[in-house]
Amino acid sequence: MGKIKLVDLSHPFGDKCPLWPYFADVKIERMHYMAKSGVLSQVITTTMHCTTHADSPAHVVEGLEYTHEIPLEKYYGTGVVVDIPKKQWELITPKDLENARPRIEKEDIVIIHTGWHKYWGDSQKYFLYSPGLGREAGEWFVERGVKSVGVDQQALDHPLHTAIGPHGPGPLRPDIFDEYKKMFGKSVEEAFPEWEPCHNILMKNGIVGWENVGGDIAMVVGKRVTISGFPIRWYMGDGSIVRLVAFIDEDEINKVPPRVYKYGTT
Repeated sequence: MGKIKLVDLSHPFGDKCPLWPYFADVKIERMHYMAKSGVLSQVITTTMHCTTHADSPAHVVEGLEYTHEIPLEKYYGTGVVVDIPKKQWELITPKDLENARPRIEKEDIVIIHTGWHKYWGDSQKYFLYSPGLGREAGEWFVERGVKSVGVDQQALDHPLHTAIGPHGPGPLRPDIFDEYKKMFGKSVEEAFPEWEPCHNILMKNGIVGWENVGGDIAMVVGKRVTISGFPIRWYMGDGSIVRLVAFIDEDEINKVPPRVYKYGTT
């Protein structure tokens, strides 16, 4: 075995990081700084559900586990980074998952690369038009006994299964419904009748998930790797920003340049 390489699968966090449609702005304030006191201290106001983060079951299902109650083993282990390219508003299907390589096995951590991470930014394209998961994919993960799931899109569900569509506190963006009908020949209400079915199926069955996976994911697409993406030890937490990392033999890594971010943009 060669030297182990750590590959960052996280998007950057900061006061200009892209946010899901109904979240308040991230605020970072300096309380002390070098010229004043010789130390820099900052106060951060944020939702934990921004940039690359883990959802806890209590986030979507009343009475289920908070962040501090989830075993650390759920966030660490052997996994696969599977390439399932998808276009605007397409669903990730059980057939896609069954045909993915490396083959998804029981107790795997599964990271899905659709290519959508490259649009990560304060944009409608990333948050409103992404592909995503639905009920059938969630049921497939449960049947296969996977440990955890991560996606390079805005959520563990297709955007039109969320409040962007006609669910929960939504619809946040009913103006895009006509566009969907013109593309697919059916209404959003018909195509996406449930509110976050994949979230609910995964969380009710003890499968944790990461959203907004990105960073240098291209370096490990199509590889079996070790994954680590720990939340902070937040008592009664509903989720947590994470540093998601893949560990891989340096000889196995895809030879692509690291991603360079322009802060606050795609």
